[in-house]
Amino acid sequence: MAASAHAARPLTTDDARLTTAQSCQLESWLRYYPHSHEAWALPACNPTGNLEFSVGVGRAASDGQGATRDYAFQAKTLFRTLETNGWGWGLAAGTVSHPGSVVGPNRLGNTYAYAPVSASFNDDIVILHANLGWIRDRMSGSNAATWGLGAEIQASARIMVIAETFGDNHNNPYWQIGGRVSIVPNLIQIDATVGHQYSGPFGGRCFSVGLRLTPDRLF
Repeated sequence: MAASAHAARPLTTDDARLTTAQSCQLESWLRYYPHSHEAWALPACNPTGNLEFSVGVGRAASDGQGATRDYAFQAKTLFRTLETNGWGWGLAAGTVSHPGSVVGPNRLGNTYAYAPVSASFNDDIVILHANLGWIRDRMSGSNAATWGLGAEIQASARIMVIAETFGDNHNNPYWQIGGRVSIVPNLIQIDATVGHQYSGPFGGRCFSVGLRLTPDRLF
């Protein structure tokens, strides 16, 4: 996917929020395509209050081929904190090793940076996100501008509906819709999405499920 790989599950478009200060979280997910699948685990920590570090590992496999691995690192900070009925923005940058081995539409690239902007409406019932960034694939030497537009809609106390579109300036964009359910509020969430590339082949269709752990404080 052309936008950041480190957005709050299940969005690909990132938000102007950080992991809780002096705590860590874990996001993990499985994504399935017609002829391939991938799995990711992405822990993130915010030791100082305004600098979040994420380190992740992914495993991808296609039909009839061996599995490959990818490793990711990202740092993210905020210049304006998102508040209820307000807006916020920040900056994130990261790198992913072995990008050529990722299956499906996940163009993670080797090096990237982007600015996430978020705005809250109607007492956080609707939160909109926008990303604008850059990505460089070291294997091919190519550069691309990336973008993303996403929305989180609070359908009930425990259910969040998400929708987004994202892409880069070289390929047809993608869309994704799904939802997030709080099993234990502010601690355990599960999510699921379906997505596809606009005017893309059947092989670009995907389905994902994820688990997110967000403890309030660890240190």
